[in-house]
Amino acid sequence: QVQFAESGGGLVQPGGSLRLSCAASVSFFRIYAMGWYRQAPGKQREWVASIASDGSADYVDSVKGRFTISRDNAKNTMYLQMNSLNPEDTAVYYCYVGKNWGQGTQVTVSS
Repeated sequence: QVQFAESGGGLVQPGGSLRLSCAASVSFFRIYAMGWYRQAPGKQREWVASIASDGSADYVDSVKGRFTISRDNAKNTMYLQMNSLNPEDTAVYYCYVGKNWGQGTQVTVSS
């Protein structure tokens, strides 16, 4: 069973930044596509960003230019750098690696 360690969430003021980390105990981490979803209260889970095994990335339009996804295959870890955060980014953020899911980390953007 894949074990995840998500971290980096928290409370931040509008305009602030956070970096989420997602470490996964999966063999051959480097071959997997992976990414992030988020779920705000009362809303459906929304895809945020993904990164392929070759490092190519894609983003939902609402975060383009503000969020950056990256991966460190040597550390079995994926990151989501989030800048210029606004209250609409408030959600539980879930990482996935292949078909495996992390437990989620809360991000709250509020003054």
